[in-house]
Amino acid sequence: MRVLIIDDERLARDELRRLLLEHPQVEIVGEAASVQEGLQQIARLSPELIFLDVQMPDGSGFDLLTALEQPPPAVIFTTAYDRYAIRAFDVSALDYLLKPVDPPRLAQALQKRLPAPVAAAAEPPPPPDGKVFIKDGERCWFVALDDIVLFESEGNYTRVYFDHHRPLLLRSLSQMEARLDAAKFMRVSRSQIVNLACVTGIAPAPAGGMALTLQGDLRVGMSRRRAILFKQLNRL
Repeated sequence: MRVLIIDDERLARDELRRLLLEHPQVEIVGEAASVQEGLQQIARLSPELIFLDVQMPDGSGFDLLTALEQPPPAVIFTTAYDRYAIRAFDVSALDYLLKPVDPPRLAQALQKRLPAPVAAAAEPPPPPDGKVFIKDGERCWFVALDDIVLFESEGNYTRVYFDHHRPLLLRSLSQMEARLDAAKFMRVSRSQIVNLACVTGIAPAPAGGMALTLQGDLRVGMSRRRAILFKQLNRL
């Protein structure tokens, strides 16, 4: 996994680099000491993950994310202050680490992004505690994955369906898919992932496809290819 460290403190960068050496799956591709340098390095190096300080001389880590002209890589904030934690998760940060960074917490944060061992590759781990944090406007939720009926892509965002709520999550559908249990959730189209436990009805559709009815009277369609996979998974 390609990692970029963005922090204006050289000692903090050095310490984080030292800690990351304990994780052979991590490749540190560069460092940056300011917002502007960080933007340049992201554009040049295309990291998969950035460790991002909050306060820097020419702006904040949040300013950097706002200024990006491309979808941001995964982000782990590193800061000496805990007061930015809620704002960090507002921008869908992978994790939020307080300085000095604790090695076990660093390892825990990395596990959210590192691929599973080969023996477990067929069953990706769910988000921590089986829940996802969502903030839409002034409202916030910690939602159990089992309660989510449908994920639906809206550009770089994902609409999440649970109970009577339909908030937007600042994360792409592909990012969410990588964190879901494939035994419980299935991508039925380019723009939709369904909770298989929430399927209440199945009907044939044209060209060999299928139409699913979900809890809350939601309806989604599947192509013939995906319908075949659905039948295999559910032994239909």
